[in-house]
Amino acid sequence: MSKTPPDQVYREQRDAVSDFRFDKTVATVFDDMVSRSVPFYGEMQRMVVEMSADFAQPGTSIYDLGCSSGTTFAALNPVIDPSVRFVGIDNSPDMLDKAREKFAELKFTREVELRVEDINVGCRIENASIVNLILTLQFIRPLRRERLIHDVYEGLKPRGALILIEKVLGEDSLFNRLFIDYYYEMKRRHGYSEMEISQKREALENVLIPYKLLENRELLLAAGFSSVDVFFKWYNFCGIIAVK
Repeated sequence: MSKTPPDQVYREQRDAVSDFRFDKTVATVFDDMVSRSVPFYGEMQRMVVEMSADFAQPGTSIYDLGCSSGTTFAALNPVIDPSVRFVGIDNSPDMLDKAREKFAELKFTREVELRVEDINVGCRIENASIVNLILTLQFIRPLRRERLIHDVYEGLKPRGALILIEKVLGEDSLFNRLFIDYYYEMKRRHGYSEMEISQKREALENVLIPYKLLENRELLLAAGFSSVDVFFKWYNFCGIIAVK
């Protein structure tokens, strides 16, 4: 596939840092941004594919809520039964344009539906065996998260799976501070400057609102999921799978 340009969105000093948006500027560099900003992003994607291969049911749909540039579907396509339909939902038309470009390069023949929707107001999910929420729920307003998880649960078939990856708060304030420090050190190792780290932190402050891991787990159990477990944890990032 064509190489993604490097993420330099916050490289220059800004007089005022506005709220983070998944606009064309971010969409252009998103694949580089997420691979350098999310610890073990490639490994988490591999794990999502591995679990999806066990839970995908022929003749159903896999939903990716906040599908961004379509990375997860690109990874899933070779291993999932061709009768499974992909449905990607994102509120950024620019992100979905990038996903379409990616699928065209990969010569997708599978049925794929891409929808521009704001899942803050709910989401129509039908005949789903898997729903992915990969670094998405954290951007949903807290008062709307219970409704969204309910919509996911109702749209899943029996034995269907929700795969959730989130940035999380530490359960204790001591660990929370340490985990954040370790995370920023990771970003430095991946080539981000102090200015880039600071300006992006400010941009995300009112947009990305993380829960604690146990708060996310309780949200899933309250929706009715019968089995919930953590499959990945790195300081202030976690992956959870929940089965109906």
